[in-house]
Amino acid sequence: MSRQIVIEPISAEAFAPFGDVIDTSGAPDKIINQGQCGRYHDRAALDFSDGRAGISLFDANPRELPYQLEMVERHPDGSQAFIPMTHQPFLVIVALDEGGKPGQPKAFSTLPGQAVNYHRGTWHGVLTPLHGPGLFAVVDRIGAGSNLEEYWFDTPYEVVP
Repeated sequence: MSRQIVIEPISAEAFAPFGDVIDTSGAPDKIINQGQCGRYHDRAALDFSDGRAGISLFDANPRELPYQLEMVERHPDGSQAFIPMTHQPFLVIVALDEGGKPGQPKAFSTLPGQAVNYHRGTWHGVLTPLHGPGLFAVVDRIGAGSNLEEYWFDTPYEVVP
């Protein structure tokens, strides 16, 4: 038997316990490039225990709803930002830590043009584009040692619109 999680629209306030919503909301911090470009400056707090920030490309297969959430993961040594390289929304699943295990998961849907940065140690679902192509730039920790913990649920959750 699965348990249901209803997807919510993402907002900076609702997502704040888990990380940063990266978008172009509000006025630009500065106008640059001969007045032709708005700079939305420093929209995510990157946080690494050691190592360095690296940029990787992920090419994920699109998923369909309802989505079966069987596992979440976290990265104890660094934050992780997912920046879509298309103007398609994607599914974001997160959970607060409760004594070393994930609490009740929450599901959010981004708007086209939004990205997210998970705080270091935040339980989150795998990259879940809902439309192809699922191409993302990912900014995360590059360094020695394992920076991945997985938690498999005894009973999966069903994520629904």
